[in-house]
Amino acid sequence: MVKPNKSALSRIKITKNKKLLVRKKGQAHLNAKQSSSKRMSKRSNVTIVESKKNIQKFLYKK
Repeated sequence: MVKPNKSALSRIKITKNKKLLVRKKGQAHLNAKQSSSKRMSKRSNVTIVESKKNIQKFLYKK
């Protein structure tokens, strides 16, 4: 039995179709100097494309 990586699992949302969604990097703080278009582009999530083998550690069922 393989244990999931819990630190990564807390940052990832798994959709109904088994896609992995993550927040864009660099949007936590120090955004005031950035242009408005740069800040707006960071609002959306990013879909992670991984192999099925790597996805299995996130999809571990209890």
